[in-house]
Amino acid sequence: MSTEDTFISHLMELRTRLIRAFGVLLLGFLPCAYYAQELYSLLAQPLLEQLPQGGQMIATEIVTPFFVPMKVAMMAAVVITLPHTLYQVWAFVAPGLYSHEKRMVLPLVLASSFLFICGMAFAYFAALPLVFEFVTHFAPEGVAVMTDIGKYLDFVLTMFMAFGVTFEVPVLVVMLVRMGVISIAKLKDIRSYVLVGAFVVGAIFTPPDVVSQFMLAVPLYLLYELGILVAVFMGKPLPVKSCQFTSDEGKKQSPNETEAKESR
Repeated sequence: MSTEDTFISHLMELRTRLIRAFGVLLLGFLPCAYYAQELYSLLAQPLLEQLPQGGQMIATEIVTPFFVPMKVAMMAAVVITLPHTLYQVWAFVAPGLYSHEKRMVLPLVLASSFLFICGMAFAYFAALPLVFEFVTHFAPEGVAVMTDIGKYLDFVLTMFMAFGVTFEVPVLVVMLVRMGVISIAKLKDIRSYVLVGAFVVGAIFTPPDVVSQFMLAVPLYLLYELGILVAVFMGKPLPVKSCQFTSDEGKKQSPNETEAKESR
């Protein structure tokens, strides 16, 4: 098979995987769209519980009451179908991986999905109520706290992404150690820098208040420590396997097989 044919076959495979991923996403979106109003009410609950008596959320644009719940429904569909989407990504790259890499990728995909959802859940149940309580408590007297539903959705999505990515730290640490990019001893040596960096990240990706900064920075550092523990438990990094191609067969050969043929 020529290089051009191989490239085209990869494009066809990529198209198939994308169609399957978007097809399942659409199937997941339909029931979520039916309950879009209820989903938005559930998403807005952390703020509604902290609003003073008489406080409410508002819509400042004509189409906002329709499009914002639809965005929430799409977000819910993305989360629900995330394992299937990541599986399609894994299925596309799997043919080019070694057997030991395949054994490593699938657990990482599952762990990444689980940790990202855990990060979103932590933001919803722990971080957002504290942030809204802090903000509404310091609202000046005589100021009516009424948030636009579109602005609220943008804020919540930012928090979800920040906490979701933060909870991926153990996966990143384990991958770096298993690939031999960094040693466990080095990870332990840079703990103080990671702690400072965690608060810098918290200051950048959260609202300008101390509560949300701590709510992001502390889990980030603890998850870094968890990643070190998991890396220690998993043992030594994977060996780097070089391969060599024969001129007539075009198959991969290990160094041991090459030495055996040379000795003959």
